[in-house]
Amino acid sequence: MKYILLLFLSINLFASTLHLATSANPSRLNPLLATDSSSSEIAGFLFNGLVKFDKDSSTIIGDLAKEFYYENDTTLIFKLHENVTWHDGAKFSAKDVLFTYQTLISPQVVSPYSSEFRFVKSVEVIDLYTLRVTYKHPYFKALETWMMGILPEHILKDEKNLMNAKFNIDPIGTGPYKLHQLEHSKNIVLVAFDDYFKGRTKIDRISFHVIADPMTRFLMLKSSALDVGGIEPMQYERQLDPDFFDKFNIYEEISHSYTYLGFNLRREKFQNPKVREALSLAIDRQEIVNILFFKHAKVCTGPFLPRTKAFNPDVKAPIQNIQMAKKLLSEAGYGEKNPFTFEIVTSNSSAVRPYAAQILQHQLKQAGVIVTLRVMEWQAFLNMVVFPNKFDSVLLGWGLSSTPDPYLFWHSDNDKQGGFNLIGYKNPKIDKMIEESQSIIDREKLSQLWQDMFKMIVEDNPYLFLYIPNSITTVNKNIKNVEPSLSGIWHNYIKWEKE
Repeated sequence: MKYILLLFLSINLFASTLHLATSANPSRLNPLLATDSSSSEIAGFLFNGLVKFDKDSSTIIGDLAKEFYYENDTTLIFKLHENVTWHDGAKFSAKDVLFTYQTLISPQVVSPYSSEFRFVKSVEVIDLYTLRVTYKHPYFKALETWMMGILPEHILKDEKNLMNAKFNIDPIGTGPYKLHQLEHSKNIVLVAFDDYFKGRTKIDRISFHVIADPMTRFLMLKSSALDVGGIEPMQYERQLDPDFFDKFNIYEEISHSYTYLGFNLRREKFQNPKVREALSLAIDRQEIVNILFFKHAKVCTGPFLPRTKAFNPDVKAPIQNIQMAKKLLSEAGYGEKNPFTFEIVTSNSSAVRPYAAQILQHQLKQAGVIVTLRVMEWQAFLNMVVFPNKFDSVLLGWGLSSTPDPYLFWHSDNDKQGGFNLIGYKNPKIDKMIEESQSIIDREKLSQLWQDMFKMIVEDNPYLFLYIPNSITTVNKNIKNVEPSLSGIWHNYIKWEKE
């Protein structure tokens, strides 16, 4: 803590530094490989896609593309800005987009994002600033696919192994900030890119302090050593003094994420649907929300978020029923002499999830289920447990787009290294429905199919869907021009100023 505060004071000597915290070291600052939240967040300041969502996440607008349109149902035309330069001064062009696409679909690159390009038939460079993308058939996420950050061909064209390239920790992008310093477990500093094509940012530097401990992050926020930070409901309700609200603005909204307990379906103990149903009936989701969140969360009822076309309002969360849970476990061969036992693994990067794990442990005990807990540092959790599938169950969360793509999480194709189907879920009916959905352009028809998937997945109990937390973001009042929207506060950060 002493080191962090000294570092804060030294960096603060520079004009206009935005101080943020991240809970873990970024693994790769390459948008094609950034799968953890820290890497994705930081890479978002360094790279641009061809398009992005507007501030309300309702409309897709241009980013590197100044214009885009459908030539027909399967063909997209992108016309690119001509004044974009990379951080090293080289000119950006359509060649970089083609290179990024070819890299992402290369067998040498392992990325969950490659599946989003599986329906692309061809990418053609028409001229330096025009591209034609042809799809094999109509695809409902054709435009959204091109929100992927674009890589520089001139730097990476001769790279033999992108997975371990120096570029991943020393990236060159087109974004409003460029990497200045990366000290693992200490500090990551970004500096404004003077030649950013949308105009130089008002704030000169962003300093990410790597702080694994949630309480340390909270104390730094309270002391104004951080300018922006998320806080937990318990902290908001019980641990903030009145003077905090004199210094910080509070922005609260339902988050675009949910937390779940996912079972490793590759393990025989979880393959009996009666066991999974019993575990679901043994827990009280509303009690978890009441204990941990007060009024700042809601029970999660399934895999797609409320306020989206995929959400099924007719599916309700199961009501706790200990007797039925015991009955189902008995039918599956478990009881007092042979209790069902499993481990929940989670990370300490969230202040709440270790406590949620303890509540689950207590609730499941009432049904005779014995649960052991393991809480790990984030990178160790990912590299030793999640990615190699070495777990009984994981307590994790997903952040989702307003246009979900069930293929990434629920199709059996993505039960693979680098895939997001972490639990090994396989349901041929769901696979078929997902495949059918990919080429549906009619939003009402697509919505109905998504809602049918929602119901079927919930009935399978591959996850215990737990809660959707509110996002409570605090911003120091010396940060000006913050405009909250449905997508949060970050949509216009290049216009922020710090007094």
